[in-house]
Amino acid sequence: MRKELLKNKIYNECCLTTMSKMQDEFIDLTVTSPPYDDLRTYNNSIIDIKSEFNGYSFPFEKIANELFRITKQGGVLVWVVADATIGANETGNSFRQALYFKECGFNLFDTMIYAKPPRGACGNNKTYWQTFEYMFVLSKGSPKKINLITDRENKESRKGDNGTKRLQNGELLQVSRGGYGEYGRRTNIWEYNIGKGHSTSDSIAFEHPAIFPEKLARDHIFSWSNPGDIVYDPMMGSGTVAKMCLLEDRNYIGSEINKDYCKIAEARLSTVRSTIKILEDVRTAV
Repeated sequence: MRKELLKNKIYNECCLTTMSKMQDEFIDLTVTSPPYDDLRTYNNSIIDIKSEFNGYSFPFEKIANELFRITKQGGVLVWVVADATIGANETGNSFRQALYFKECGFNLFDTMIYAKPPRGACGNNKTYWQTFEYMFVLSKGSPKKINLITDRENKESRKGDNGTKRLQNGELLQVSRGGYGEYGRRTNIWEYNIGKGHSTSDSIAFEHPAIFPEKLARDHIFSWSNPGDIVYDPMMGSGTVAKMCLLEDRNYIGSEINKDYCKIAEARLSTVRSTIKILEDVRTAV
């Protein structure tokens, strides 16, 4: 019998240890970006060497199977990943991982793109500049919670109307045509500016080498979960997913093997909690 974990807590341990404490079908949504293909150098000196991790390489297949087990029916996993280029040859590990998730039982609900402005050295100098990562949206069955963001500006808006359509035999058929508003659902290519002043306003977050934009995490949390749901990040890093959960009225659970990164995340969350309390006190006073 597994003991239920505390919500709204980051566990300083291997994610396999955290997930082993979870009941089956416990998590509504997972949003994470694994430490892929050695594209970043992490502070390995303070990692528990007795864990199943060897540095920041990780037992992907074990993690994938556990993620499937703990995901609720109708729940979603968002896996943000890219590939290294080694000797003019991309690893292709992102595709292998997506296909393995399908073998575990997940549906590949959507293959999305996280686009960003070109910065620094990416890929190799003989290809076009690489400016994106994959965002694999995987679901256990059909997603039960879909809140599509509608911020793509339509060329024009119009109200619905009635009209006629001439059939092949010459008869006129009365039809009703739906209208559409000023904004429609966005595409599955999401573009965000990155770096200081863009990814986050939390200076301490940049002590972690590979944060992703707060808005990216927030948009996925909004899209695939509802208030009160449990959102998990098995590689919590600087705490971006947890912070966005607090702001979007979701519960979070995180795993992070690096003690220093846990401290960064907790510092960010402490600031958010203080801000939320001040706002609640103001509303109560009014």
